[in-house]
Amino acid sequence: MGKIAFVFPGQGAQAVGMGKDAYEAHAGAKEVFELADRVLGFPLTELVFGGPEEQLKQTANTQPALVATSLALYQVFREKGIRPDYVAGHSLGEYSALAVAGALSFEDAIRTVRARGLLMEQAVPGGQGAMAATLGAGRQELAALCAEVSSSVGAVELANLNCPGQIVVSGTKEGVAAVAERGKEAGAKRVIPLEVSGPFHSSLMKPAAEKLAAVLAALPVAAAEVPVVANVTARPVTEPEEIRRLLVEQVYSPVLWEDTVTWLIGQGVDTFIEIGSGSVLAGLIKKTDKSVAVYSLNSLEAVNAFSL
Repeated sequence: MGKIAFVFPGQGAQAVGMGKDAYEAHAGAKEVFELADRVLGFPLTELVFGGPEEQLKQTANTQPALVATSLALYQVFREKGIRPDYVAGHSLGEYSALAVAGALSFEDAIRTVRARGLLMEQAVPGGQGAMAATLGAGRQELAALCAEVSSSVGAVELANLNCPGQIVVSGTKEGVAAVAERGKEAGAKRVIPLEVSGPFHSSLMKPAAEKLAAVLAALPVAAAEVPVVANVTARPVTEPEEIRRLLVEQVYSPVLWEDTVTWLIGQGVDTFIEIGSGSVLAGLIKKTDKSVAVYSLNSLEAVNAFSL
């Protein structure tokens, strides 16, 4: 048996009704959602289970909603007694990973991502930033195109290196539009604008990162009991100070997801268990390496049916 990694989804995986089946059937899952409502001081659970979708899609709501859902499903799953060798999360999902690894309490994880979402929303006025997914472009070629566009049109950078041939760019509206227009120069077959409220994981997020640093400085962080593979470095971290520093950098740095998956496979991981809404990460992992086993535990039914 090879090694096991638990992975946790980030923004874009949200759906109205996520986690409701676990909430209704499992005391531990219900407790997580009730904790989120208490910590945040408003009924997040009602928004997650009933919508409206427009409100759930607002970054400051999406972030705690996704973390609460991942942690609720994890509460059901942990009874199976399976222990991971590593954990990782995509962007926001890193907070779920840190909570499962024991570095953050569940309530601190939920509280912090609410603050993170608000800060990210405030960093760039609506409509000034954008993100787009490029399909088929090479990493070096796209980075060169972004550098050229940044110097002439407006800032745009690589934001999410998701899997071979799928890279998200982020930056000013003008910069992203120029890359979309000229994507073929970097080998892109298609460039798809993303529905997001800001230019996440770009240098335009530095004001949010600076404010988040103050939030994180006051946060109790413990040493992780399981190595957490960080987005910024695609390498494991366990030390509290390093965890804090990388969470700050993560806001304006690219998410090295493909590198994370490749590194984990290099360490002998052959089983990836995605815990949370949707199955976005399972798709990205399969596109990186078809030979590994990938499971998406995105509902009570999926968790209950799971066995290794």
